[in-house]
Amino acid sequence: MFRKNISLRITVTLIFTVLFYLLPLAQGWDVPADKKEKNSYIKFDAASSNEGEAIYTKNCLSCHGNPSKDNSMKSMKPVPPDLSSVKSQTLTDGELFYILNTGRGLMPSFKTVLSENERWKVIAYIRSFNKNYVQVLSKSDPTKSKLVKISMVYDSINGKLKVEVKANEKTGIVPLKDAEVLLFASRYFGKMQIDKTIRTDKDGIAVFNFSKDLPGDKTGNVDLIVTVNDEVYGEIVSLNKMKIGVPTDKPGLNEKRAIWNINSKAPIWLIFLYLFGVLFVTACLLYIIYGLVKLRKIGNNNKKQMP
Repeated sequence: MFRKNISLRITVTLIFTVLFYLLPLAQGWDVPADKKEKNSYIKFDAASSNEGEAIYTKNCLSCHGNPSKDNSMKSMKPVPPDLSSVKSQTLTDGELFYILNTGRGLMPSFKTVLSENERWKVIAYIRSFNKNYVQVLSKSDPTKSKLVKISMVYDSINGKLKVEVKANEKTGIVPLKDAEVLLFASRYFGKMQIDKTIRTDKDGIAVFNFSKDLPGDKTGNVDLIVTVNDEVYGEIVSLNKMKIGVPTDKPGLNEKRAIWNINSKAPIWLIFLYLFGVLFVTACLLYIIYGLVKLRKIGNNNKKQMP
């Protein structure tokens, strides 16, 4: 009976191991039809490709490796593809953009990390490895983003933040329907997303749950960042300061002595350690120089004493 249980456990373990490694390899990206047809309003030329290479190197190189070099991280499951490969290049621009936005498994979503322009420039760099690629530019006009106005109203009782997005067209005020809205609060080391990504309703309104205990500055002000992505108006970013946080009288990270601060505000122990290190190295060098001079004198004296 004991042997049967052991055999059963081994079998189950093997099955789960095989599924763990093979299932990710068998799964493709299920990209919605409307996302596949999305195109960039940025022209993929040498300038955008060069900018995209810098962004790719910082955010993608560690896993995907250098395109065409087959040096992606092989220890990952599934193995990140070489983005210059035929399989990757047969994807539409919209599919590549969707993958960058969404992420999956160990691959993060870059929607909250990179701006829309930066994401398209990464794709411009990827396309530079395909000599047969012909770009189809989006019909949307990126300059239309200047017509968009974003307003916010906070409901302190229910902890709701209403974001209203409208465009001031010549024909009148046009609400941005079904636009993607992301809300962030500026923090010491970056930005923190508030709630999930929400799409606007028919009136161009998106409502976010906002924590009532989010720390603000001394007076309760919170720096908010709203990013709107719309098929027609492109990407719009709005920066706002609202008095909706909990007043927090804490000194900034650059006001105290800390390792990451300027020299004059470095920790005392670090300053002493640094000075000790400099003095120690200087003393060692002086000792070596003294030893060399002493050896030279001894050598000269020996020469004089020789017959």
